[in-house]
Amino acid sequence: MVLDLIVIGTAITLGPLHNTAFILLLSSRRGTRKGLAFLLSWLADLVAVIACVVLLTGGQPPARHSAPSTAVIAVKLAIGLALLLYGFHRRRRPPRPHGPPRWTARIDDASLSTSAGLAWLLQPWALVGAGAATAVDANLSTLADWLALTGYCLLATLSLVVMETYTVRAPGVANARLNALRNQLEQRQEQLVVTLSMVLGLWLTARSIVELVT
Repeated sequence: MVLDLIVIGTAITLGPLHNTAFILLLSSRRGTRKGLAFLLSWLADLVAVIACVVLLTGGQPPARHSAPSTAVIAVKLAIGLALLLYGFHRRRRPPRPHGPPRWTARIDDASLSTSAGLAWLLQPWALVGAGAATAVDANLSTLADWLALTGYCLLATLSLVVMETYTVRAPGVANARLNALRNQLEQRQEQLVVTLSMVLGLWLTARSIVELVT
């Protein structure tokens, strides 16, 4: 479980879409406050999903090879295959011109609640679902699993925490460097999305098949 959570959390935090949007928020008026609203909403979404899983399982993993355990593995397998198909589809489709989303023109006027809502919209829900399915195996009677779930939520938020902290501590330098990073993310967005989708999809598919047959 721990290794799966590390892989999924890393894939979430490296996603180009939410990182690009976050940099735009930080560059706008009251950017650090909007960024903080986005960050807290993002983290709250992850924690809420894990909390729902824990409530459903009672903090005890289902017995191995039981119907609930097999169903969870099937869900992870379905997510893995869907990510692989999505990655292949994005790789084969004709390249599209990259430009800023239309909503970026109104970013300066965005409220804190809008910034928080944007985090919810930009969550990679397929990846979050994979994390939730993995968390079903958590045994909350052990400290190690508590730490694993906490670490997963923090890892999936790490890029936002780093950029928010950098902007607060050195706003002038951070603004220039983060905007340069945003330009690179926009130019390589398609490649990053395809790579993350296919790598994580392959990981989840392979791991699920192994769990089903052993």
